[in-house]
Amino acid sequence: MDRLIIEGPSKMSGEVAVSSAKNAYLPILAATLVTSKPVHLKNLPDLKDIKTMIKLLTHLGVVVETKGDVTSFDSSKILSNEATYDLVKTMRASILVLGPILGRFLESKISLPGGCAIGARPIDLHLKNLKKMNANITIESGYVYAKTNGLKSADITLNFPSVGATENLMMAALFADGETVIENAAMEPEVEDLANFLIAMGAKIQGSGTSRLSIKGNMKADDFKEVTYEAIGDRIEAGTLIMAALITNSKIKVKNINPRHLSVVLHVLEEMGAAFEIGKNFITVKPSKLKWSKIHTAPYPGFPTDLQAQIMTLATKAEGASIIREEIFENRFMHVPELVRLGAEIELIGNAAIIQGNTKLTGCPVMCTDLRASAALVLAAMSAEGVTDVQRVYHLDRGYERLEEKLKMLGVKIERSNPGEYL
Repeated sequence: MDRLIIEGPSKMSGEVAVSSAKNAYLPILAATLVTSKPVHLKNLPDLKDIKTMIKLLTHLGVVVETKGDVTSFDSSKILSNEATYDLVKTMRASILVLGPILGRFLESKISLPGGCAIGARPIDLHLKNLKKMNANITIESGYVYAKTNGLKSADITLNFPSVGATENLMMAALFADGETVIENAAMEPEVEDLANFLIAMGAKIQGSGTSRLSIKGNMKADDFKEVTYEAIGDRIEAGTLIMAALITNSKIKVKNINPRHLSVVLHVLEEMGAAFEIGKNFITVKPSKLKWSKIHTAPYPGFPTDLQAQIMTLATKAEGASIIREEIFENRFMHVPELVRLGAEIELIGNAAIIQGNTKLTGCPVMCTDLRASAALVLAAMSAEGVTDVQRVYHLDRGYERLEEKLKMLGVKIERSNPGEYL
Protein backbone atom coordinates (compact mmCIF):
# COMPACT_ATOMS: atom_id res chain seq x y z
CA MET A 1 0.00 0.00 0.00
CA ASP A 2 1.22 3.47 -0.84
CA ARG A 3 2.05 5.98 1.85
CA LEU A 4 3.09 9.63 1.87
CA ILE A 5 6.21 10.79 3.68
CA ILE A 6 5.93 14.47 4.57
CA GLU A 7 8.60 16.61 6.21
CA GLY A 8 7.37 19.70 7.99
CA PRO A 9 6.86 22.41 8.75
CA SER A 10 6.19 23.39 5.13
CA LYS A 11 6.13 26.70 3.32
CA MET A 12 4.21 27.04 0.05
CA SER A 13 4.32 29.42 -2.88
CA GLY A 14 3.18 29.54 -6.49
CA GLU A 15 0.04 28.70 -8.47
CA VAL A 16 -1.98 25.51 -8.76
CA ALA A 17 -5.00 24.51 -10.86
CA VAL A 18 -7.57 22.21 -9.27
CA SER A 19 -8.84 19.21 -11.20
CA SER A 20 -12.36 18.81 -12.53
CA ALA A 21 -14.72 17.83 -9.76
CA LYS A 22 -15.02 14.11 -9.11
CA ASN A 23 -18.40 14.63 -7.46
CA ALA A 24 -19.64 16.42 -10.58
CA TYR A 25 -18.29 13.88 -13.03
CA LEU A 26 -19.61 10.77 -11.26
CA PRO A 27 -23.31 11.64 -11.84
CA ILE A 28 -22.47 12.96 -15.31
CA LEU A 29 -20.87 9.60 -16.12
CA ALA A 30 -24.02 7.87 -14.91
CA ALA A 31 -26.05 10.23 -17.08
CA THR A 32 -24.30 9.01 -20.24
CA LEU A 33 -26.66 6.03 -19.89
CA VAL A 34 -29.75 8.11 -20.72
CA THR A 35 -28.73 8.77 -24.32
CA SER A 36 -28.01 6.74 -27.44
CA LYS A 37 -25.92 9.62 -28.80
CA PRO A 38 -22.17 10.03 -28.23
CA VAL A 39 -21.02 12.01 -25.21
CA HIS A 40 -17.55 13.58 -25.05
CA LEU A 41 -16.20 14.56 -21.61
CA LYS A 42 -13.12 16.75 -21.20
CA ASN A 43 -10.44 16.46 -18.52
CA LEU A 44 -11.82 13.56 -16.51
CA PRO A 45 -9.72 13.40 -13.32
CA ASP A 46 -7.43 10.40 -13.05
CA LEU A 47 -9.02 8.98 -9.90
CA LYS A 48 -9.98 5.55 -8.65
CA ASP A 49 -13.69 6.41 -8.31
CA ILE A 50 -13.79 7.74 -11.88
CA LYS A 51 -12.07 4.59 -13.15
CA THR A 52 -14.51 2.43 -11.16
CA MET A 53 -17.52 4.20 -12.67
CA ILE A 54 -16.08 3.86 -16.19
CA LYS A 55 -15.47 0.16 -15.52
CA LEU A 56 -19.10 -0.17 -14.44
CA LEU A 57 -20.31 1.60 -17.59
CA THR A 58 -18.13 -0.66 -19.73
CA HIS A 59 -19.62 -3.71 -18.00
CA LEU A 60 -23.09 -2.43 -18.90
CA GLY A 61 -22.09 -2.19 -22.56
CA VAL A 62 -20.98 1.42 -22.93
CA VAL A 63 -18.16 1.83 -25.46
CA VAL A 64 -15.47 4.10 -24.01
CA GLU A 65 -12.61 5.68 -25.95
CA THR A 66 -10.04 8.24 -24.84
CA LYS A 67 -8.13 10.58 -27.14
CA GLY A 68 -5.97 13.18 -25.44
CA ASP A 69 -7.98 14.99 -22.78
CA VAL A 70 -11.37 13.87 -24.18
CA THR A 71 -13.10 10.62 -23.23
CA SER A 72 -16.05 9.57 -25.40
CA PHE A 73 -18.97 7.37 -24.37
CA ASP A 74 -21.36 5.49 -26.66
CA SER A 75 -24.34 4.02 -24.78
CA SER A 76 -26.34 3.12 -27.88
CA LYS A 77 -26.00 -0.63 -27.33
CA ILE A 78 -26.36 -1.42 -23.64
CA LEU A 79 -25.80 -5.12 -22.96
CA SER A 80 -26.80 -5.39 -19.31
CA ASN A 81 -28.97 -3.69 -16.71
CA GLU A 82 -27.11 -5.19 -13.74
CA ALA A 83 -24.41 -3.54 -11.64
CA THR A 84 -22.76 -6.33 -9.66
CA TYR A 85 -21.31 -6.18 -6.17
CA ASP A 86 -17.74 -6.61 -7.40
CA LEU A 87 -18.11 -3.40 -9.42
CA VAL A 88 -19.82 -1.19 -6.87
CA LYS A 89 -18.57 -2.38 -3.48
CA THR A 90 -16.02 0.43 -3.12
CA MET A 91 -18.10 3.37 -4.32
CA ARG A 92 -21.48 4.65 -3.17
CA ALA A 93 -21.92 6.75 -6.35
CA SER A 94 -22.64 3.52 -8.23
CA ILE A 95 -26.28 3.79 -7.10
CA LEU A 96 -26.58 6.72 -9.54
CA VAL A 97 -26.96 4.30 -12.48
CA LEU A 98 -30.27 3.10 -11.02
CA GLY A 99 -32.37 6.03 -12.25
CA PRO A 100 -30.98 6.18 -15.81
CA ILE A 101 -31.19 2.40 -16.36
CA LEU A 102 -34.67 2.09 -14.89
CA GLY A 103 -36.00 5.04 -16.87
CA ARG A 104 -34.53 3.95 -20.17
CA PHE A 105 -34.88 0.15 -19.95
CA LEU A 106 -37.72 -0.22 -17.39
CA GLU A 107 -35.75 -2.70 -15.30
CA SER A 108 -32.50 -2.68 -13.31
CA LYS A 109 -30.59 -4.71 -10.74
CA ILE A 110 -28.05 -2.74 -8.72
CA SER A 111 -25.94 -3.97 -5.82
CA LEU A 112 -26.20 -1.91 -2.67
CA PRO A 113 -23.17 0.42 -2.83
CA GLY A 114 -20.10 0.83 -0.65
CA GLY A 115 -17.69 3.72 -0.07
CA CYS A 116 -16.11 5.48 2.89
CA ALA A 117 -17.27 4.17 6.28
CA ILE A 118 -18.37 7.57 7.60
CA GLY A 119 -22.04 6.88 8.18
CA ALA A 120 -25.07 4.88 7.14
CA ARG A 121 -25.72 6.88 3.94
CA PRO A 122 -29.14 5.26 3.40
CA ILE A 123 -30.60 5.19 -0.09
CA ASP A 124 -34.20 5.15 1.11
CA LEU A 125 -34.81 8.62 -0.36
CA HIS A 126 -33.83 7.27 -3.79
CA LEU A 127 -36.05 4.20 -3.53
CA LYS A 128 -39.23 5.53 -1.94
CA ASN A 129 -39.43 8.39 -4.41
CA LEU A 130 -38.80 6.13 -7.40
CA LYS A 131 -41.75 4.13 -6.06
CA LYS A 132 -43.81 7.34 -6.25
CA MET A 133 -42.84 7.42 -9.93
CA ASN A 134 -44.41 3.97 -10.52
CA ALA A 135 -41.35 1.80 -9.86
CA ASN A 136 -41.71 -1.56 -8.15
CA ILE A 137 -38.65 -1.96 -5.94
CA THR A 138 -37.47 -4.82 -3.75
CA ILE A 139 -34.18 -5.50 -1.96
CA GLU A 140 -32.97 -9.08 -1.96
CA SER A 141 -29.55 -10.57 -1.14
CA GLY A 142 -27.85 -7.17 -1.19
CA TYR A 143 -29.34 -6.07 -4.52
CA VAL A 144 -31.93 -3.46 -5.46
CA TYR A 145 -34.39 -4.88 -8.00
CA ALA A 146 -36.39 -2.21 -9.79
CA LYS A 147 -39.06 -2.63 -12.47
CA THR A 148 -41.68 -0.42 -14.05
CA ASN A 149 -44.13 -0.56 -16.92
CA GLY A 150 -43.32 3.11 -17.45
CA LEU A 151 -42.29 5.82 -15.01
CA LYS A 152 -44.91 8.43 -14.11
CA SER A 153 -44.34 12.04 -13.17
CA ALA A 154 -44.68 12.96 -9.52
CA ASP A 155 -44.54 15.88 -7.11
CA ILE A 156 -41.70 14.93 -4.77
CA THR A 157 -40.61 16.63 -1.57
CA LEU A 158 -37.36 15.25 -0.17
CA ASN A 159 -37.21 14.87 3.62
CA PHE A 160 -33.54 15.84 3.36
CA PRO A 161 -31.82 17.58 0.42
CA SER A 162 -29.87 14.47 -0.56
CA VAL A 163 -27.40 15.03 -3.39
CA GLY A 164 -27.55 11.46 -4.68
CA ALA A 165 -31.33 11.20 -4.47
CA THR A 166 -31.78 14.51 -6.28
CA GLU A 167 -29.44 13.37 -9.06
CA ASN A 168 -31.00 9.91 -9.41
CA LEU A 169 -34.55 11.24 -9.49
CA MET A 170 -33.62 13.99 -11.95
CA MET A 171 -32.25 11.44 -14.42
CA ALA A 172 -35.16 9.03 -13.98
CA ALA A 173 -37.66 11.88 -14.44
CA LEU A 174 -36.42 12.47 -17.98
CA PHE A 175 -38.27 9.29 -19.00
CA ALA A 176 -41.38 9.78 -16.85
CA ASP A 177 -44.78 10.48 -18.35
CA GLY A 178 -45.25 14.19 -17.67
CA GLU A 179 -43.50 16.81 -15.56
CA THR A 180 -41.80 15.88 -12.29
CA VAL A 181 -41.18 18.46 -9.57
CA ILE A 182 -38.56 17.90 -6.85
CA GLU A 183 -38.94 20.16 -3.81
CA ASN A 184 -36.18 20.54 -1.21
CA ALA A 185 -33.75 19.40 -3.88
CA ALA A 186 -30.03 19.49 -3.16
CA MET A 187 -28.47 22.74 -4.38
CA GLU A 188 -24.81 21.68 -4.48
CA PRO A 189 -22.85 22.98 -7.49
CA GLU A 190 -22.32 19.38 -8.61
CA VAL A 191 -26.09 18.86 -8.83
CA GLU A 192 -26.39 22.08 -10.82
CA ASP A 193 -23.61 20.85 -13.10
CA LEU A 194 -25.48 17.60 -13.78
CA ALA A 195 -28.59 19.60 -14.66
CA ASN A 196 -26.56 21.82 -16.98
CA PHE A 197 -25.07 18.73 -18.65
CA LEU A 198 -28.51 17.24 -19.21
CA ILE A 199 -29.80 20.57 -20.53
CA ALA A 200 -26.86 20.69 -22.95
CA MET A 201 -28.06 17.33 -24.29
CA GLY A 202 -31.57 18.66 -24.80
CA ALA A 203 -33.32 17.97 -21.50
CA LYS A 204 -35.89 20.49 -20.28
CA ILE A 205 -35.05 21.25 -16.66
CA GLN A 206 -35.97 24.39 -14.77
CA GLY A 207 -34.63 25.53 -11.40
CA SER A 208 -31.04 24.41 -11.82
CA GLY A 209 -29.10 25.44 -8.72
CA THR A 210 -32.25 26.01 -6.63
CA SER A 211 -34.23 23.89 -4.18
CA ARG A 212 -37.07 23.36 -6.69
CA LEU A 213 -36.42 21.40 -9.85
CA SER A 214 -38.92 20.87 -12.63
CA ILE A 215 -38.09 18.14 -15.15
CA LYS A 216 -40.14 17.52 -18.28
CA GLY A 217 -40.26 13.86 -19.17
CA ASN A 218 -41.47 11.78 -22.12
CA MET A 219 -37.94 11.63 -23.52
CA LYS A 220 -36.42 8.70 -25.39
CA ALA A 221 -32.74 7.85 -25.65
CA ASP A 222 -32.71 8.99 -29.29
CA ASP A 223 -34.11 12.42 -28.35
CA PHE A 224 -30.88 13.62 -26.76
CA LYS A 225 -28.14 15.46 -28.65
CA GLU A 226 -24.47 14.61 -29.00
CA VAL A 227 -22.55 16.82 -26.60
CA THR A 228 -19.05 17.80 -25.51
CA TYR A 229 -18.87 18.90 -21.87
CA GLU A 230 -16.40 19.77 -19.11
CA ALA A 231 -17.36 19.65 -15.44
CA ILE A 232 -16.74 22.38 -12.91
CA GLY A 233 -13.53 22.66 -10.90
CA ASP A 234 -13.37 20.68 -7.66
CA ARG A 235 -14.44 22.99 -4.84
CA ILE A 236 -13.37 20.50 -2.16
CA GLU A 237 -9.87 20.22 -3.60
CA ALA A 238 -9.76 24.01 -3.82
CA GLY A 239 -10.88 24.35 -0.20
CA THR A 240 -8.28 21.81 0.87
CA LEU A 241 -5.49 23.71 -0.92
CA ILE A 242 -6.67 27.02 0.52
CA MET A 243 -6.50 25.56 4.05
CA ALA A 244 -3.09 24.07 3.25
CA ALA A 245 -1.86 27.57 2.49
CA LEU A 246 -3.39 28.97 5.67
CA ILE A 247 -2.05 26.23 7.95
CA THR A 248 1.47 26.89 6.58
CA ASN A 249 1.00 30.69 6.61
CA SER A 250 1.77 30.80 2.89
CA LYS A 251 0.66 32.65 -0.23
CA ILE A 252 -0.62 30.61 -3.19
CA LYS A 253 -3.02 31.11 -6.08
CA VAL A 254 -5.70 28.44 -6.58
CA LYS A 255 -7.04 28.39 -10.15
CA ASN A 256 -9.82 26.70 -12.14
CA ILE A 257 -12.42 27.30 -9.43
CA ASN A 258 -15.63 29.32 -9.26
CA PRO A 259 -15.31 31.26 -5.97
CA ARG A 260 -19.13 31.30 -5.70
CA HIS A 261 -19.00 27.57 -5.02
CA LEU A 262 -16.92 28.27 -1.89
CA SER A 263 -18.69 31.41 -0.68
CA VAL A 264 -19.63 30.09 2.78
CA VAL A 265 -16.21 28.47 3.25
CA LEU A 266 -14.45 31.71 2.35
CA HIS A 267 -16.77 33.63 4.67
CA VAL A 268 -15.97 31.32 7.60
CA LEU A 269 -12.25 31.55 6.89
CA GLU A 270 -12.43 35.35 6.60
CA GLU A 271 -14.15 35.47 10.00
CA MET A 272 -11.20 33.45 11.31
CA GLY A 273 -8.87 36.14 9.95
CA ALA A 274 -7.92 34.73 6.54
CA ALA A 275 -7.18 37.18 3.72
CA PHE A 276 -7.91 36.49 0.05
CA GLU A 277 -7.82 38.06 -3.37
CA ILE A 278 -10.78 36.69 -5.30
CA GLY A 279 -11.08 36.73 -9.10
CA LYS A 280 -13.47 35.26 -11.64
CA ASN A 281 -11.88 31.80 -11.61
CA PHE A 282 -9.17 31.98 -8.94
CA ILE A 283 -8.59 32.58 -5.25
CA THR A 284 -5.26 33.89 -3.96
CA VAL A 285 -4.57 33.02 -0.32
CA LYS A 286 -2.45 35.43 1.70
CA PRO A 287 -0.50 34.72 4.90
CA SER A 288 -2.91 35.27 7.78
CA LYS A 289 -3.13 35.10 11.56
CA LEU A 290 -6.15 33.00 12.47
CA LYS A 291 -8.48 32.97 15.46
CA TRP A 292 -11.02 30.46 16.79
CA SER A 293 -14.40 29.86 15.21
CA LYS A 294 -17.70 28.03 15.67
CA ILE A 295 -18.61 25.92 12.63
CA HIS A 296 -21.37 23.47 11.79
CA THR A 297 -21.71 21.46 8.63
CA ALA A 298 -24.87 21.72 6.55
CA PRO A 299 -26.14 20.98 3.05
CA TYR A 300 -25.11 23.53 0.41
CA PRO A 301 -24.94 26.49 0.67
CA GLY A 302 -23.85 25.66 4.22
CA PHE A 303 -20.36 24.62 5.28
CA PRO A 304 -19.56 21.34 3.48
CA THR A 305 -19.02 18.19 5.51
CA ASP A 306 -16.30 17.30 3.00
CA LEU A 307 -14.16 20.15 4.41
CA GLN A 308 -14.90 19.52 8.09
CA ALA A 309 -11.81 17.40 8.75
CA GLN A 310 -9.55 19.90 7.00
CA ILE A 311 -10.82 22.93 8.92
CA MET A 312 -10.54 20.96 12.16
CA THR A 313 -6.85 20.53 11.41
CA LEU A 314 -6.57 24.23 10.60
CA ALA A 315 -8.21 25.07 13.95
CA THR A 316 -5.26 23.48 15.79
CA LYS A 317 -3.18 26.46 14.61
CA ALA A 318 -5.73 29.19 15.32
CA GLU A 319 -5.83 31.40 18.40
CA GLY A 320 -8.24 30.04 21.02
CA ALA A 321 -10.60 27.06 21.08
CA SER A 322 -12.84 26.27 18.12
CA ILE A 323 -16.04 24.23 18.09
CA ILE A 324 -17.12 22.14 15.10
CA ARG A 325 -20.49 20.39 14.90
CA GLU A 326 -20.93 17.61 12.32
CA GLU A 327 -24.59 17.68 11.25
CA ILE A 328 -24.46 15.45 8.15
CA PHE A 329 -22.70 12.16 8.96
CA GLU A 330 -22.77 10.48 12.34
CA ASN A 331 -19.32 8.92 12.09
CA ARG A 332 -17.15 11.59 10.53
CA PHE A 333 -14.70 12.21 13.36
CA MET A 334 -12.51 9.18 12.64
CA HIS A 335 -9.58 11.49 11.89
CA VAL A 336 -9.56 12.80 15.47
CA PRO A 337 -7.49 9.97 17.05
CA GLU A 338 -4.88 10.36 14.32
CA LEU A 339 -4.71 14.12 14.79
CA VAL A 340 -4.30 13.53 18.52
CA ARG A 341 -1.36 11.23 17.75
CA LEU A 342 0.27 14.21 16.05
CA GLY A 343 -0.29 16.34 19.15
CA ALA A 344 -3.69 17.92 18.59
CA GLU A 345 -5.88 18.60 21.64
CA ILE A 346 -9.43 17.67 20.64
CA GLU A 347 -12.39 16.74 22.86
CA LEU A 348 -15.41 14.99 21.36
CA ILE A 349 -18.87 15.54 22.83
CA GLY A 350 -21.52 13.81 20.76
CA ASN A 351 -21.47 15.34 17.29
CA ALA A 352 -19.27 18.24 18.43
CA ALA A 353 -15.51 18.61 18.61
CA ILE A 354 -13.69 21.19 20.71
CA ILE A 355 -10.26 21.96 19.26
CA GLN A 356 -7.59 23.80 21.20
CA GLY A 357 -5.58 26.21 19.07
CA ASN A 358 -1.91 27.19 19.04
CA THR A 359 -1.03 23.51 19.32
CA LYS A 360 2.39 22.14 18.41
CA LEU A 361 2.10 19.14 16.11
CA THR A 362 4.91 16.62 15.82
CA GLY A 363 5.40 14.16 12.99
CA CYS A 364 4.66 10.46 13.54
CA PRO A 365 3.04 7.53 11.70
CA VAL A 366 -0.69 8.05 11.10
CA MET A 367 -3.33 6.06 9.25
CA CYS A 368 -5.98 7.34 6.83
CA THR A 369 -9.53 6.20 7.60
CA ASP A 370 -11.53 7.86 4.82
CA LEU A 371 -11.13 10.27 1.93
CA ARG A 372 -11.39 13.66 3.64
CA ALA A 373 -9.69 12.46 6.82
CA SER A 374 -6.71 11.66 4.58
CA ALA A 375 -6.55 15.25 3.39
CA ALA A 376 -6.72 16.47 6.99
CA LEU A 377 -3.74 14.32 7.94
CA VAL A 378 -1.74 15.66 4.99
CA LEU A 379 -2.45 19.21 6.14
CA ALA A 380 -1.50 18.34 9.69
CA ALA A 381 1.74 16.75 8.50
CA MET A 382 2.60 19.90 6.54
CA SER A 383 2.38 21.99 9.71
CA ALA A 384 4.01 19.45 12.04
CA GLU A 385 7.63 19.42 13.17
CA GLY A 386 9.55 16.52 11.67
CA VAL A 387 8.52 13.62 9.44
CA THR A 388 4.99 12.23 9.23
CA ASP A 389 4.30 8.83 7.66
CA VAL A 390 0.75 8.98 6.25
CA GLN A 391 -0.37 5.41 5.63
CA ARG A 392 -3.23 3.89 3.61
CA VAL A 393 -3.42 6.82 1.21
CA TYR A 394 -5.59 4.80 -1.19
CA HIS A 395 -8.40 6.66 0.53
CA LEU A 396 -6.83 9.96 -0.58
CA ASP A 397 -6.45 8.69 -4.14
CA ARG A 398 -10.21 8.22 -4.40
CA GLY A 399 -10.80 11.96 -4.44
CA TYR A 400 -7.60 13.93 -5.07
CA GLU A 401 -5.81 13.76 -8.41
CA ARG A 402 -2.02 13.72 -7.95
CA LEU A 403 -2.27 15.81 -4.78
CA GLU A 404 1.31 15.13 -3.71
CA GLU A 405 2.58 16.31 -7.10
CA LYS A 406 0.65 19.57 -6.76
CA LEU A 407 1.90 20.09 -3.21
CA LYS A 408 5.48 19.32 -4.21
CA MET A 409 5.20 21.88 -7.01
CA LEU A 410 4.15 24.41 -4.35
CA GLY A 411 7.21 23.65 -2.22
CA VAL A 412 6.04 20.93 0.16
CA LYS A 413 8.57 18.21 1.02
CA ILE A 414 6.41 15.20 0.21
CA GLU A 415 7.18 11.83 -1.35
CA ARG A 416 5.06 8.80 -2.20
CA SER A 417 6.46 5.49 -1.00
CA ASN A 418 5.34 1.88 -1.46
CA PRO A 419 7.33 -0.27 0.97
CA GLY A 420 4.90 -3.18 1.04
CA GLU A 421 2.26 -4.31 3.50
CA TYR A 422 1.96 -2.83 6.98
CA LEU A 423 -0.66 -2.47 9.67
